[in-house]
Amino acid sequence: QVQLVESGGGLVQAGGSLRLSCAGSGRTFSTYAMGWFRQAPGKEREFLASISWTGSIKYYADSVKGRFTISRDNAKNSVYLQMNTLKPEDTAVYYCAADRNPIRVGITRREYDYWGQGTQVTVSS
Repeated sequence: QVQLVESGGGLVQAGGSLRLSCAGSGRTFSTYAMGWFRQAPGKEREFLASISWTGSIKYYADSVKGRFTISRDNAKNSVYLQMNTLKPEDTAVYYCAADRNPIRVGITRREYDYWGQGTQVTVSS
């Protein structure tokens, strides 16, 4: 079992930056692929980025490619999402997720086993 806690959300002006953090519990955290998703009101939860347990493989959604960067620090049981050039349409609740399968780096919700409670990001125009 892994527990995930996101932090770093908040209110930012368009064009600004935020860095989200996700802290995981458990000694097996470093063996899990990790992902970031978001959900805006009235919309489906959307894949943003994922990273392999080694950090060597990363995938991004087209909507955030070039603006968002996923990274991890296994020594700290943490994964991060650096978000730059934020837009009002980036406003959503952001979630991190963990996948127990060590041989894939998922890009869909169904591939993830554990989820955090989410952190709100609001981008004002």
